Amino acid sequence: MPPRNLGDLERAVMEQLWAAHSPDAAMTVREVHAALAETRDIAYTTVMTVMDRLARKELVTQERDGRAYRYRARGSRAAMTAELMRETLADFTGHDRQTALAAFVEDASAEDIAALREALSGLDGR
Repeated sequence: MPPRNLGDLERAVMEQLWAAHSPDAAMTVREVHAALAETRDIAYTTVMTVMDRLARKELVTQERDGRAYRYRARGSRAAMTAELMRETLADFTGHDRQTALAAFVEDASAEDIAALREALSGLDGR
């Protein structure tokens, strides 16, 4: 899944898709619009445009369902976040990469550090 930095509205749409009942659940523009309209004043056509852009960015899949399209997130929120982190880290090499990693860990909470240790211990066999 090619990640992209998301704008506020793109993120709100993705949040709706991720919050769908199951990872395989798909939503129409109408369903996403109804959910977003509960907390903000937003036009149906704006939601439709954003969802089309997310499909072009390959962040969601789009499948025909009668006269409408159903959209599904291509990956989980965790998978997308991990890809964004990898993409950002890829911009650094050598000492800069080590410095960036150290700065990231320096600001991490105790819970984050525990999660990192657990993840790293699972890689010991690599």
